[in-house]
Amino acid sequence: MAPPQGQMRPGRQLAVLAGIFVVLYLLVFFSGGASGSFKDRLEPRLGLDLIGGTRLTLEAKNTVNGQAPTAENLEEARQIIENRVNAFGVAEAEVVTEGNRNIVISLPGENRDLTDVGSPAELRFRKVLKAADGSGAVPAPAPTPSASASPAPSGSASPSATASPSATASPSASASAKATASPSGGQGGMAPAPSASASATPSPSASASASASPSASASEAPVPASIEEQRKAVEQKVGAAAWTAASGLQAPADLSDPATAEKLKPFSTLSPQEVAVLPATMQFNVPTISCAQLDDRPPASISDPNQQVVACEGGAAKYLLDKAKVLGTDVDDASAVLDTTNSWVVSLNFTGDGQKKWTDLTRESFNNDGNACEAAALGPDGKCRVAVVLDNEIISSPEIQGVLTGDSQITGSFTQKDASTLASQLRYGALPATFEAQEQQNVSATLGASHLRAGLLAAGIGMLLVIIYAFFYYRLLGSVIFLSLLLSALLVFGALVVLGRTIGFTLTLAGIAGFIVSLGVAADSFVIYFERLKDEIREGRSPRSAVPRAWARARRTIISANAISILAAVVLYIVSVGTVKGFAFALGLATVLDLVVVFLFRHPIMTMFARTRAFLSPRVSGLGRILHSAETEQATTRPSRVKEA
Repeated sequence: MAPPQGQMRPGRQLAVLAGIFVVLYLLVFFSGGASGSFKDRLEPRLGLDLIGGTRLTLEAKNTVNGQAPTAENLEEARQIIENRVNAFGVAEAEVVTEGNRNIVISLPGENRDLTDVGSPAELRFRKVLKAADGSGAVPAPAPTPSASASPAPSGSASPSATASPSATASPSASASAKATASPSGGQGGMAPAPSASASATPSPSASASASASPSASASEAPVPASIEEQRKAVEQKVGAAAWTAASGLQAPADLSDPATAEKLKPFSTLSPQEVAVLPATMQFNVPTISCAQLDDRPPASISDPNQQVVACEGGAAKYLLDKAKVLGTDVDDASAVLDTTNSWVVSLNFTGDGQKKWTDLTRESFNNDGNACEAAALGPDGKCRVAVVLDNEIISSPEIQGVLTGDSQITGSFTQKDASTLASQLRYGALPATFEAQEQQNVSATLGASHLRAGLLAAGIGMLLVIIYAFFYYRLLGSVIFLSLLLSALLVFGALVVLGRTIGFTLTLAGIAGFIVSLGVAADSFVIYFERLKDEIREGRSPRSAVPRAWARARRTIISANAISILAAVVLYIVSVGTVKGFAFALGLATVLDLVVVFLFRHPIMTMFARTRAFLSPRVSGLGRILHSAETEQATTRPSRVKEA
């Protein structure tokens, strides 16, 4: 039998509880995040299922280097996506990781299309080396050429067919002192920012013969084993004849030859995923590989800055692009602005090292160093073009008309939304993994308000049923249950407001369900305590001595039961994702606060009640009837027992 508890002073516990309430609600009304009227300061942070909004789930597929996403990759991606979402100017956006692959974006109170925030945004600046038709169509047979097409029997080593580009190779001496960059093809352009001073270099030498094709394309980096296996699968699909013909091409094949067109036709049946594993030279030289296939390649297919790649502009022009000399990481800042023609452009500010790289690239392109750019790839003024490549897409390919030594602009047919989205992607960097949007859910504010009313109604009904049962079964002790639940609710509400401001906790329908379940946990602790109290009185003890003895015996059981609930909530919070985390957090929080009320209110208030006359009245408390029955039984069956005072 547990020893009787020493004399306690219930006023001390109640004073501690009062101090907790004072501190908590001072934080509610006067903490750093509190603003507005008192009513506004009492509003907890609600999830989008209670006030409406947008939720988007992004699933990580793989990192840009082909490896599976790691926890570090996922967290880095979450931070970048959060920065992108915040750049929209929305308030209280929530971006969290879910499991080991998903990132969930929630915008309470606002419906918005968020699918663009998960794009990789790998920005590359690449010189255009060669250009070809990317339509993939087989042209009609050309008329028979003149006799000059027949090979000379003398075996002359001077092939006249390669001399044609020389007409466009001599750069005009009027290469401007004003360093502007005009786009070709109408897709957009690269120009100096209005405030940037751009100097022009002297006119390059006139010996820019285009007969020398780029030699860099001949060198291929070591191919990973996984890519090699996929290439072998593609080779089997197209057939040995088609693969051999494509591998031997040194320039885009002439499809006017029916035999060549027939050999290369199987490449038109490849999927974008299969096209992505082919060598860049094959993607460019095989005309039956169309821009439609190239544009639909998986994300990060051409992200390697040290490799030549093939990309399309406008869905029809296919370009062989040089290694990336300037990367998105060289961009210090990007912003969407209106230019002098009231068109939206993306202004780029480069880092110190990035500015040097950009200047070197524009100088190299302006001078056409090494005659790397073929005649077909030059701009109208005979200068190399630089393609602005975002992921697998060429945004623009402007001709470089001078050496750009300052900030620049990406121009094109941008809307304000397009320019702002692109600027946000460039400003915050590329994602370390590729993502696919799984689902986007829009919850209207009306539906959210309906959910909130339903949740509060369910919580109110649950509490009311517990109180009705308590007053019916325990009478006066029911008031203890009512006051305990009321104090617990006030503690939980204050904690919700403070946690919403400090750690961003949002109350969702799942959280409300957690609080409702916690009512059952609280009711269990009441039953344990009160039933133990009845047992003590049945054994002949007075209420004043039964209360501390019942508390000493019930306390361990109450702590064990609540500890199990808290442990279950912690485990559920760790292993679960999404709204289940909110349920687990709410259940654990309510259980911890219930323990606070049990120790600082319920036991002290029961000690005070035990000293009152009403506590012994059968009409007011059921304990009085139990006490009367115990006294009668002891008087008749065990008269010699000495009752404890």
